[in-house]
Amino acid sequence: MSRLLIKASNPMCQLQDAGRFGVRHLGVTQGGPADWLSMTWANWLLGNPLGAATLEITLGGLTLIALDDCTLALAGADLAATVDGQALKPWRHLELKKGQTLSLTQPLLGARAYLAAPGGFVAPHVLGSSATVVREQLGGPDGFGRAVAVGDELTCAADAPALREIPLAQQPAFKPKPLLDVVLGAQIGAFSGQSTFDAFNHPWTLDSRADRMGIRLQGPVLEYQGAPMISEGIPLGAIQVPPDGQPIVLLNDRQTIGGYPRLGALSPLAQARLAQCLPAETVYLRPITQEAAQRQQRDFMLRFG
Repeated sequence: MSRLLIKASNPMCQLQDAGRFGVRHLGVTQGGPADWLSMTWANWLLGNPLGAATLEITLGGLTLIALDDCTLALAGADLAATVDGQALKPWRHLELKKGQTLSLTQPLLGARAYLAAPGGFVAPHVLGSSATVVREQLGGPDGFGRAVAVGDELTCAADAPALREIPLAQQPAFKPKPLLDVVLGAQIGAFSGQSTFDAFNHPWTLDSRADRMGIRLQGPVLEYQGAPMISEGIPLGAIQVPPDGQPIVLLNDRQTIGGYPRLGALSPLAQARLAQCLPAETVYLRPITQEAAQRQQRDFMLRFG
C-alpha cells in the first residue's frame, strides 16, 4: 500500500470521513467534512466508498512527499496546488511518483480542498468513524483527535483505484455571493416581521470568527420576540441567533444542544457551499421547504448511481 510523508501541515489539515453518527445522545458531535460535496467527488474520482477517509485541507499549508508511487484525487478549493512546482487544478485524479512533492499553499478560489487516496486513508475508527474532532479528542491519524502533523505517514487503504472523470458541467464553480437555501425552523414565527424580512432580503458578510464549529454572519440585527428556550438538539447547518442578533451557522464540530432561537437550517447543498466561503465574502439566504431540500439532495445523489 502506498504511503505519503507529511513535510508541512497546520491544525486545519485533518483526516475526515463521512462523520460520526448515532452518538449525539452521548454529547458527541458528528465531525466529518465541512464540504461533504467536494469530499464525495474526491472519493468518486477514485471509485472509493463515498464516505472514505480523506484529508481536509483548509486554506493551504500542506506539503507531502510520496514514499511510493500512488494515485490520488483532489477536489474542492483551488489552493494553488503544485506537484514538483507544476500547477495542479482540483476536480481530477493525479499520479505521484516516489519522491515527488505535492504542495497546497494558499486559497485562490474556495477555502477547503479534499485529497482522496485509493480505498481512503488508513486511520483508527473511534465510535465508528475516523473523523477528526479536536475539541473532543476523537479521530484523526492516532484516534485521539490530532490534526495531521509534520512527520506523519499516511497510508492508502488500497492500491488499484477505479479512475473516473468529472464532467466540466458538473464541477462546482464557487461563484461569488452564493444564495444559500434555508429550511425554516420552529422559532421562525417568534422573530419580528422586520427581522424575518431582513434575514432573507439583505446580504450577509462572513465574519473572520469562523472554524469547523460555526461561522458568524454580519448584517442586519435580528430581533427574537419569543419566550426563553429550553436547550434542544442542533442539526448541521442550524442558524442560531444569539442576543446580539447576528446569526451563527453551526457546522460539523458544533455542540449537540443549544438554547438560542433558530431561523432554520441550511440545506445540505447550501451548507457545503458555505464551507467554501472565506471571511468577508457575501452570501444571501433563501427560504425553502423541507420537501424541496430533500428533493435537491436526492437529485444530486443520483449522479453517483
